[in-house]
Amino acid sequence: MKDDRGGAPERIGGLVEGLLKARGLAEAVERASVIPEWSELVGPEIARVSTPVGFDRAVLFVEVRSSAWLMELEMMERRLLARLNAGRPQGKFEKIIFRLAEGDG
Repeated sequence: MKDDRGGAPERIGGLVEGLLKARGLAEAVERASVIPEWSELVGPEIARVSTPVGFDRAVLFVEVRSSAWLMELEMMERRLLARLNAGRPQGKFEKIIFRLAEGDG
């Protein structure tokens, strides 16, 4: 896109990033990327028994398939947060709330 003032063209990615930051959405977009990357971030064993279902600010909500895994993951919360937040300059999570998936137990 060419600047109306006759300046050099700007890359669309930079414009979108600037708009997200200006609207206060950049952190939410960064956090949302954890959901499709869950399996890669936590590993296949944990991904088989857990599903991220959403987030509210810096809190990630994860459903777990069994009460045994729920307790195990609660004990691993700090390590999981470190994995999720690694390499993220913004949009870091501060807490994970694990809950038993409906119909399981």
